[in-house]
Amino acid sequence: MVLLVLDLAPGRRSQSISLKRSLIWSAIWVTLAATFAAILHWWQGGTTTLEFSTAYLIELSLSVDNLFVFLLIFRHFNIPLGDQHKVLLWGIVGAMVMRGIFIFAGVGLLRKFDWLVYVFGAFLILSGLRLFVKDKSEIHPEKSRILKLFQKFIPVTEDTSGDSFFIRRSRLYATPLFLVLVLIETADLLFALDSIPAVLAISRNFMIVFTSNILAILGLRSMYFALAGVIGSFKSLHYGLSAVLIFVGIKMLIGHYHEIPTAQMLAAVGAILLISVLVSLFSKTETHPPPPA
Repeated sequence: MVLLVLDLAPGRRSQSISLKRSLIWSAIWVTLAATFAAILHWWQGGTTTLEFSTAYLIELSLSVDNLFVFLLIFRHFNIPLGDQHKVLLWGIVGAMVMRGIFIFAGVGLLRKFDWLVYVFGAFLILSGLRLFVKDKSEIHPEKSRILKLFQKFIPVTEDTSGDSFFIRRSRLYATPLFLVLVLIETADLLFALDSIPAVLAISRNFMIVFTSNILAILGLRSMYFALAGVIGSFKSLHYGLSAVLIFVGIKMLIGHYHEIPTAQMLAAVGAILLISVLVSLFSKTETHPPPPA
């Protein structure tokens, strides 16, 4: 949490935010996760460490997929860079609370109703297939049902000059910045419905599932600013994430009949993600000359 507060400091000076600083903070969060894995290895042995590492890799890769949606939302509402920092900070805080609740409920349900593993497995396969055919360019933030429902109960001002979530005039109004926060939280909620069952396929240990989720999303803010300029280059990443979800879903469905070792899961997930990234980087894309001035 101390690191999260320190990471807030650059957000107050939007003009001084640099790619170098974002990369440094991203590396710090990944190093923190690696340090935690080393502590787990010393404390609970190699099996627990492998479970955490696999769960963290899955959660981190799915969190990167969140960044595509965040970028679309910020661009649609023309949110300045400094305000993006503020929204993502509070978005991460909200995500930590929501995921803690979801993980606690998910672990408890699987321990009490073992047959739910088949429901989660089928859900992950369907989610993977949906992600395979989904085009994120077709996402329209202004058509969000959550946003329309929110505006029915809370008046919203069109004033975009400030950086506050609410302003008081004759009454209290929400600002467009708060609407963006609502959309960010809603997007993370939807992503959590995929990522948490995927991690539960690796481990039902609450500590492993919770820490892998939290450590992944804590670095999401810095990762967004590190990758925002190039994230459009990873056009094949969602195919790899789709394959990961389907693979993990199959693991849940066949788990009672054939257990896939965690080490093999980690190797397979890593290989799938590496291939999708390499395909994205080396695939030939059409280039068009800039329009005449």
